[in-house]
This record gives sequence, C-alpha cells and structure tokens, in this order.
Amino acid sequence: MLRIGIISAATYGYMGAPRTPGSHHGTAFTTTFNGYDEALAKEFPGTFVRAKKRLPDARVTRIWDPHKEWAQKLAKISSIDTVCDTPEECCDNVDAVLIIDDGSGEQAKYAVHPLKKGVPTFCDKPLAMTAKRAQELAKLARSTGTKFMSASSLRFVPDIVKLKEDVKTLGNIHLAQTICGNELVYYGIHALEMAYAVLGRGAVSCFNVGQPGLNQVRVRFENHRDVMLMVGEREWMAPGYQISVYAQKGWRTVKPDLTDLYYYLLEQFLAYLKTGTEVVPIEEEVEVIAVLEAGKRSFKENREVTIAEVLK
Repeated sequence: MLRIGIISAATYGYMGAPRTPGSHHGTAFTTTFNGYDEALAKEFPGTFVRAKKRLPDARVTRIWDPHKEWAQKLAKISSIDTVCDTPEECCDNVDAVLIIDDGSGEQAKYAVHPLKKGVPTFCDKPLAMTAKRAQELAKLARSTGTKFMSASSLRFVPDIVKLKEDVKTLGNIHLAQTICGNELVYYGIHALEMAYAVLGRGAVSCFNVGQPGLNQVRVRFENHRDVMLMVGEREWMAPGYQISVYAQKGWRTVKPDLTDLYYYLLEQFLAYLKTGTEVVPIEEEVEVIAVLEAGKRSFKENREVTIAEVLK
C-alpha cells in the first residue's frame, strides 16, 4: 500500500481570487484513493467530487492546505491520518506526493521540496504558467533524479487512448483541430494535450489569429502538420472538449467521455511509481506549456512566435 501526501487540496481560488472551501481536483483525487463518508460529505459546504472508481493500491495518509480547518474537514470525510502544518511536513513518511491544482497557477512551488528530498511527485496541471518556470522544474527533477509527472487527465481517458490507436490506420495526418472552453493556458492545456497524446510532440511555432477571449492558434509541427487549437472563454462559448484529425484515408472526431477521468490519470502515476517507466516525459510537458505561452504572445504581438524563442 503506497502512502500518499496531498498538498493544497481542500480549498480553491482561481488566479488570485480568495480561496473558498472545496476543491474539484483535491476531493476527486482524495476520494479515488480513500473513498468518503457520505453523511460527512453532505455537510461539506464547498465543492466535493465523489470518485466512483477506486484505486486500492495507494492511500492518502497526509494532507496540507493553507486553510487548515478545511484540510481537517476533508481529512475527516476521507479518513486521512495526519493533517500537516506545512507543505514540507506533508512530504514526510510518504511514498509520493500529489500537488493539486488550487487555482493559483503557482502550485508547482510546492514541488521543489519533495523533488530535492527525492520524494516522487505529481504536479497537477498546468505545470506552470510560463515555459521558463516549467523548464526550471524539469531541470530540477532531472538533476535530482526524482520521479516527476505532470499531465492533463484528458491524455488518458479511454476515448483518447482509442483514438491514438485508430489514427494509425488513417495514413499521414497533416491537419488536426482541438477545442475547449475557458482560459488559453489554464484550460487550453486539456485540448492541446489531447492532440499531443494522439499525435505526439514537435511543435515549431504558433500564430494566434483569434480575437480577445476567442483564441485560434495555429500550432505548426516539424513534421508538416498543423494543429488548430481553439479555446474560447466562458462568455463566448460553453465548456467542453473535442478533437478532430484529418488524414489521407479518413477523418475522425471525438468528444471524449470524461467519466472517471481522474482515475485514469492517477492510475498512470501509480504505474510510473511501480515500474519507473516515465508516462509523459517532462520535456514534453515543458513543450506543451511553451506552445500555450507562444499562443498568448502571438496574439499580443500579432505575429508568429517560435517555440525556440519562448524556451530561451
């Protein structure tokens, strides 16, 4: 039974907003491992996601949140042994650490301590809001040799895994389109990582031809492939996810079923811990962040932005 510490998991505050009780990812991740007491969960006033599928080979044994009282409530609901006073304490006496998307975009700061300590670490999406920061974390992970993973959960849902196999019969793919709602980096990462999961890495440049709040980013790859990344913010389009690929021998469009999506993500992290086989190379995740940053810079500067210049 692997022991897991979970960091910044009980409250959420999007991009500088005051943190409020509840966490979509924090409660979903916790209940995937530990389950929950339904009567106590009903008393929890904030967001509380009840995982339907369980991973029995690991258990959350430690939790930390900047609002300790809410960490204590989540710990009681999901039978977590220890509520910690610091994020560093949450990395003691565990086999791995999960750092939760807490809305700040800065959750990776909590990865520095466990990486230096040698504790295997999962950092929730987005790894960072800039390519420079993502590179710093990747270099730290490589220099310490600590197992480190960051990824969108949409990489691993069955529909996307199946699409990756299906496209092998379609011949060369030179054009694809991937779509989602909300902010370009923070949520566009899900749409972009669907494309990376199916088609692989190798982005060269970005050109954002959209409008404010309506991003249309042509991502050019080194293999003569263009991926159109379309991300519209909430006032302009409904949330959702879709990917289409257009190939020599046919087309495919998928709107992935998101049922149990965190289960599949956490399953992959546990497999990485057990086998040592890297699921998503850190450098690929850095490239994903660089593409998203290049897309934002392209719109601001009204020009094509190369991935190389973002990664300088």
